[in-house]
Amino acid sequence: MKPLIEKLPLKGNTSFVAETHRTPKFEVPWHQHIEYELIYFTEGEGTSFIGNYVGAFNTGDIFFLGSNLPHTFQKANKELVTSAVVVQFRDDFWGADFMQLPESRSIRQLLETSLQGLRIKGRSKEQLVALIQKLESAKGFQRIIKLCECLSIIAEKKEYETVSTQQVKAYNNKHKERIDKVYQYTIDYFQDPITLNNVADHAGMSVPAFCSYFKKSTKKTYIDFLNEVRIGYACKQLIDTQKSVENICYESGFNTLANFNKQFLKVRKITPSRYRRNFINSNGVEA
Repeated sequence: MKPLIEKLPLKGNTSFVAETHRTPKFEVPWHQHIEYELIYFTEGEGTSFIGNYVGAFNTGDIFFLGSNLPHTFQKANKELVTSAVVVQFRDDFWGADFMQLPESRSIRQLLETSLQGLRIKGRSKEQLVALIQKLESAKGFQRIIKLCECLSIIAEKKEYETVSTQQVKAYNNKHKERIDKVYQYTIDYFQDPITLNNVADHAGMSVPAFCSYFKKSTKKTYIDFLNEVRIGYACKQLIDTQKSVENICYESGFNTLANFNKQFLKVRKITPSRYRRNFINSNGVEA
């Protein structure tokens, strides 16, 4: 399966996209696009896949993604309605020389850093929510002003964490198609038994060659990546359902409870049972 190369249509008299994507238009597979993306989740929750990062997303979260950084946001379950305000723009939409201005230096640095994927934190998130909501309905030059305000807040306050260590620009087309194929295969089948033979065959490589290739490409082993995907799914099940830890273990793709507990502790630094209890205690949920 080739990665989806998303081509974004522009509406009349606009130079960049700023609109709400809601189920079923929210659901997009592993994909990439040349545009930078600022995304604010207004509804729903699930697992984010950004470069080689796997982690949860929830209502209220904001991410800023660099050009051609592959990503997908998968809902916690098929029935869940999810929506987000999505802002997408090219780095040259305001003209070839704008980013070369001395005043644009911090924005240039931000765009470079965003190739790792940024998860916005702190008070910046509160400020951005109001701006992004206004940006969607803004008209004329106010659209440009509000987008610049958003980027300025992120660049100047630096209240974010980088999430991916994957080098986006280092890939040639053949290399990129292969790694994207492996990611999509994992996203689609992580609940099933997956062996290194399975995924190496899917990539058209021997097991030793695949293991070396994946580690060099993503800075982590394939088994570590697979476990992160499975643990991400398990976390949502622990929070959103009353299923037993054992049932969640097997539903997430693990074949023993002992290994599930071991891998959960490795990824989340906490046991599955404690993770659920902490959520219940912090949110006042009745057990």
